[in-house]
This record gives sequence, structure tokens and C-alpha cells, in this order.
Amino acid sequence: MTRTTLWEELVTSALLGTDRRTPPADVMAPGRDAPGALLDAAALHTLRRRAGLLPARAAARPEPAPRDDRRELPEPARRRLAQLLADRSAPAGTGGRRGTAPDLTELLPQWLTTANDQGYRAPAAALPALLDAARGRNDLRPHALAFAGPRGLWLARFNPDWKFALRGASGGAVLPGAQDTEAVRQLWEQGLFAERVALLAAVRARDANAARALLATTWSTERAEDRLMFLDSLRAGLSDLDEPFLEDSLSDRSRNVRATAAELLSALPNSALAARMAARAATCVSLDRTEGPTGPTVVVEAPHECDADMQRDGVSPTPPSGRGERSWWLGQLVEATPLSVWSDRLGGRTPGEIVTLPVLDGWTDELHAAWCRAAVRQRDPRWARALLAPPAASPASGPGASSLAERAKLLATLPAAERAAWVAEFIAAHGLSEAFQLLGVCAVPWSEPLGRAVVDALDIARDGGSYPWSFSGVMGLAERCLNPAEASRLEILTATPDEPEGASPGAGGYWSEAFQRLVSTLRLRAAMLSELTATADGRVLTADG
Repeated sequence: MTRTTLWEELVTSALLGTDRRTPPADVMAPGRDAPGALLDAAALHTLRRRAGLLPARAAARPEPAPRDDRRELPEPARRRLAQLLADRSAPAGTGGRRGTAPDLTELLPQWLTTANDQGYRAPAAALPALLDAARGRNDLRPHALAFAGPRGLWLARFNPDWKFALRGASGGAVLPGAQDTEAVRQLWEQGLFAERVALLAAVRARDANAARALLATTWSTERAEDRLMFLDSLRAGLSDLDEPFLEDSLSDRSRNVRATAAELLSALPNSALAARMAARAATCVSLDRTEGPTGPTVVVEAPHECDADMQRDGVSPTPPSGRGERSWWLGQLVEATPLSVWSDRLGGRTPGEIVTLPVLDGWTDELHAAWCRAAVRQRDPRWARALLAPPAASPASGPGASSLAERAKLLATLPAAERAAWVAEFIAAHGLSEAFQLLGVCAVPWSEPLGRAVVDALDIARDGGSYPWSFSGVMGLAERCLNPAEASRLEILTATPDEPEGASPGAGGYWSEAFQRLVSTLRLRAAMLSELTATADGRVLTADG
């Protein structure tokens, strides 16, 4: 019996059981039980097979990792990074409580942002843990990959679990200089998709015209999904010079490419598409100057059809479930119309005056929602302010944006200081129950007025015996976004308060834990910042050294 046949017999006996299939006679010594003889024979045969293997040919050595000339992390910051990646936070308390220890996983993005701003490179030994952390969290990936740098991308090639790092980056390749046109052309025509995306972004940042010309050389032969990705890269540095290319893309064979081209053109107020949309919208929205009890009113006559020209300009003919066709078409026309046309169209009024005009036949919400989308797309702060309305006003009763989602998007168009002041006033008037989305668009760390408004609202909820878990989301934001200098002022809130009559049972203890965790997290953030920005002799270290 050959060794191969013997192994097959042994496997068969093991699968069926020695009581149903006796092992081959070759392995059955006198006096031995069948199971023991089977195992001994299998061990012997396995050893023979391994001993008979020929060594494999040695694989070629990988290319050395590329250089990373950013400066090295200070030792305290290096230890802190290891702690954050290992998630060595103290265990949470019982009963679902988070305890008083900071949540280190939530501080990692902030640490990485600061380290990148300071121009540090990731320690080589930390790269595997850093890539593993980024693999599990999409929100962490941009910061982690920037910190990992070219060596992180080089390492990601050797582990399939880290292939995500190569999809949106250059794959560790060194991009050619702008003056080396031949190298740029060669990489563009022959490089991997990730390398081409990175190359186009790099060329676009240096010379928008050169990037557009590079894209045009292969545009007609690109796959639809690749054309969409490349076209989306034109958002950075979008200008009137991009209009001819985008106008041609309105005839693309891919519906998604056509829609993206139309969206980009509508963000250019001087584009021909914007003019066409404005002409269509002008036939739908007009001012009735008849003086009635409320003065002039806005009259809306929504489109009755979505013709081929409208569809070419990006108007989707089929509404979502629950939406009427005419209102769907109207909204798309208005949001793609330059906001500057409405002042002349509606009697020379300012945006603030326009949004207070009565709109006939129940078209107010549709028209205001379209203006909100236009203000966000066109980054128009004047219209954003008008549509936001005063922060103390109820969204349901005032003009403009009626939902928190709309308000958050409009706020993002305003300067950081103005944004924070508006949200602080909103919290003072309405409390924290509706402020979570609005807080998410405010710059970090929060300004002093905004931080004080949040803490005061939390204190009011605490003193009122409110259900503490209702504010866990805002408390988590405060841990990440409050200025660390606020820690000392919050110390008084860490004591367990007296529970008023009708308060949730045990609420005082939970509030005390939450504020203790907030204070300890702020102090940890202060220590992290100090480790990343100060030299050994205490001097503040800037990004340029």
C-alpha cells in the first residue's frame, strides 16, 4: 500500500469510526486497540510527509519602506499613543454605567488631528495597531492614514485586512513633480486607480487647468464609476474655468455622472446651466404685487412636465415615494438657481425680507426647503442667516428652515464664531434636547460662550432631577469638544446633588459620575495637547518647529 493510499484509509477510518471501519492491517500491531493504533499511524504518517517536503524557493525581498521626513514623536506622546491604541480605559461601572474614566477610543481622532497638525510621523512599531484601528472605524481613517504616511501605505500592501488604505490613497507611491510632465502622463495612463486618484488631486491642487487637461486625455475610455470619482475631484477649486468640461459631461452616458456634473454647474452662479435653471424657475415663482391684508405675496406655479432639456440639466423626473411630481421638479429648479436672481425677481428685497413674504397655496415649505439647499450648495451666508431665523424663535413658527437638519447645514456655511454664538443662543432659549445636531457642526474646541451655554444647560437639567441618560449624547460631545481650560470651573458639579421630589431614582449619582468623567477627560485632553505641542524644556512647539 502506498503512503497516499494509506493516508486515505486512515482518514476514512477516522471519519467513520474504528468500530465501523477497522484501520488497515499495516498499522494494527498485535494487542493494540484500534483507536490508539489509528492515532499512532496518523502521527507517524504526518511526520513522514513533513520530513519529505522540499524547501520552497525564497520569495523576492520587498522594496524598502519609503522615507518619512516628518519629525519624531516626543516620548510622552509616543506612550500616550500606545495607550490610546490599546484602549486601556478603566472598566465601566456596573448597571450600565460608564464610570468616571475617560473613553480613550473617542479621544484618538483628536489626538491624531493634533499630531498631524504638528507634523509628526507615526512610530514604526505603532503602524500595525494604527491600521487595525482605522480598519474598524471609517471616521478614523483620514486622520490615521495621514499620520501613518507613506510607510503606513507601504505596510498595508502586505496585509489584506489593510487594503482599505490603498483604495483612496497613492498606495505609498511617490507622486511625480508637477514639472515632470512625462512622469505624470505615464502614472496617469498606467498607474493603479488609487494612484491615479491621488495624482489627479495633487495636480488639481497645484494647477486646476493641468488637472482638467489630464483628465480629458482618457475621459472617454474610463469606466463609469471611475469617471464619477474623477469628476467629483473637481469640487476642490471649482471655478468658471471648469464649466466647458462639466457642460460636456451633461451628455455623459452615465446618469450618475450627468447628475454630478449638473450639481457642480449649479454651484457656479455664472454658468449657462445656472442661467437656464434661473429662467425656468422664473416662470414658476413670481411676486403678486396686489396689496392685500398682508401686502405682496409669492405666487408659485410648479412645472407641469419634466422635458428632455430639464433632464439633461440634472432634473430627475421620478420623485421619491410620497412626493408629488410637480413639487419635486419645482424644488430641483429652485435649488439650482443662483440665489442672486431672487432679489430682482421679488421686488428688490433682501434675503431676510424675501423669506418672510407669504407664499400662496401651501407652497411655503417646498420653496423654503429649496432655498435652504441652494444656500448650502452655493455657500451663501446672507441667505443662510435669513433662512436660519433668530435662534430664540421656534423653527415651526418662523420662516426659513423648519428642521434641525436644515439648520445644521445652513450653520455650516457661517464663520465659526458666528456659528457658535447662534447655537449658544439656541441652547439658552430651547435647552439641549434639540441641540445635538447643531453642536456637531461647531468648531472644536467650543468657544467660551458656547461651552458655557452647554454646561449651564446640563447644570439646569441636573438640578431639576432630569433623566440623566437623555443627555448622554451631549455629554459625550462635551467631553470631546469643550475647551480643556473649563475643567476647573466644572469641578463643583462633580458632587452628588440632592435629588428633588419627582426626580429619576439614582439620577444624582449618575450626574455626579458624568461630570467626574467630563472633568477627567478635559484634563486628559489638556495633557495630550501639552505632550504634542511642548518641547522638553516647556517651550510651545509650532508646526514649523
